[in-house]
Amino acid sequence: MTPRVFIGFDSKEVIAYHTLCQSILERSSIPVTFTPIALDALRGVFTRDRNQLQSTEFSFSRRFLTPYLSGYEGWSLFLDCDMMFRRDIAELWALRDDAYAVMCCKHDYQPKEEVKFLGQVQTKYEKKNWSSTMLFNNARCSVLTSDYVNTATGLELHQFKWLNDDGEIGALPLRWNHLVGVYDHDPSAANVHFTEGGPYFSEYSGVDYADEWFAVRDRVNAVAQRPAAAV
Repeated sequence: MTPRVFIGFDSKEVIAYHTLCQSILERSSIPVTFTPIALDALRGVFTRDRNQLQSTEFSFSRRFLTPYLSGYEGWSLFLDCDMMFRRDIAELWALRDDAYAVMCCKHDYQPKEEVKFLGQVQTKYEKKNWSSTMLFNNARCSVLTSDYVNTATGLELHQFKWLNDDGEIGALPLRWNHLVGVYDHDPSAANVHFTEGGPYFSEYSGVDYADEWFAVRDRVNAVAQRPAAAV
């Protein structure tokens, strides 16, 4: 089955989306499809107002439309756009386990800062950042209808209150959602997450793994030069 990858798209972080896609494509040994979860593409489907606490256009709830957008069939992967893959996505895709409704990296931390990138309030809650990388077993996530996602609270969604219990949440190795600036540098990190601010913002241009990110970004921007046609 070809991995279906849904990525949160924010108009302030367009280059982040394309760089993440490039990082996946460069290392993938299998075909991959990408779907940006962009606000303008969900007119009539996503109708809730923006919450003043959300730091990005997709952060509070649009990600939970992934099973709905997948027709509640098969598996799908959701990723925040402020990430960069350093390993083959096939390795992550192979971790799917039908025993679970959703699988994620179960971080155990609370942010120390009160303000994060772009001056946004740093909201603290149980299961913080669990929902930034999610493998959805779509048929078991049918409660995530467009109506539910539009009306449930942010905490109900991000704390997985839509499941019967936490036993339906499978654990992925933390290397698939390595929190830059929270965890120490790890050469084996498979997917790094610039959760405190990505290198595409000038004030975060020196964060861990930034050099790798800029190298991938440069390859996104590269244009092959062809010799001029003979006259």
